[in-house]
Amino acid sequence: MTDNDFLAERFETYRGHLRAVAHRMLGSAAEAEDAVQEAWLRLSRSDVREVDNLGGWLTTVVGRICLDLLRSRRTRGEEPLDSRPPAPAGGPDPAQDALLADSVGLALLVVLDTLSPAERLAFVLHDLFGVPFEEIGGILGRTAPAARQLASRARRRVRGVRAPEADLARQRAVVDAFLAAARDGDFDGLLAVLDPDVVARTEAGVNAGAARVAAGAASFAHLARVARAVLVDGATGLAVFADGRPERVLVFAFAAGRITGIDIVTDPARLADLTVEEV
Repeated sequence: MTDNDFLAERFETYRGHLRAVAHRMLGSAAEAEDAVQEAWLRLSRSDVREVDNLGGWLTTVVGRICLDLLRSRRTRGEEPLDSRPPAPAGGPDPAQDALLADSVGLALLVVLDTLSPAERLAFVLHDLFGVPFEEIGGILGRTAPAARQLASRARRRVRGVRAPEADLARQRAVVDAFLAAARDGDFDGLLAVLDPDVVARTEAGVNAGAARVAAGAASFAHLARVARAVLVDGATGLAVFADGRPERVLVFAFAAGRITGIDIVTDPARLADLTVEEV
């Protein structure tokens, strides 16, 4: 076995962990794969014989790659196309990855998208993966206390994500009211079912706040007229069908009888990953 083969074998033992880190950072499975591949390229060009903790070294590299991608995305005003968490990734700690996959859903992902790149990196690396603030500060070019403050600020915002509604009948009533208001262009009716801090995500960007989300929903009355209630991965949602197949799906997050998150999916690849059932 050559040195490169040995290095590749070691890298594969960390691939699942690195993919999980990158996906929580970027919210895009495709971009996460690109980040992991870039980490391998950097590893293959580096002399790591003196590196005692290869997993930590690779996590730092992936963190820096993701930080650059997040900053570039903010500069271009773009959003990732794929925001749904993948199945639990394998890695050094499968139990932790399974726990994280359960905890990172739509509501948390849309909140993460409102954080600055530095806040997102500090929160994800420390709170989800236990990376010390000293290492996070090194990635960000800041002190450990500054990294701690970033994570603390992000944590306060993430804690605002409330537990999702589980009552399908209650979800259906809220979605029916949302759909009726959207069909009529009823701005006040939309405000009545939207949480004040609701976040709506499309493949073009993110809107936050009930007024902005209601304005956006009211402007699509023509689509609301042909949309119908469905179950999306077991939760109440809306879909617009073409030739018997969904071409636009709205995935909702609920709390306290209101809509707290809307994920509007139109990308065919993402639509194919959803289980949409007519009701």
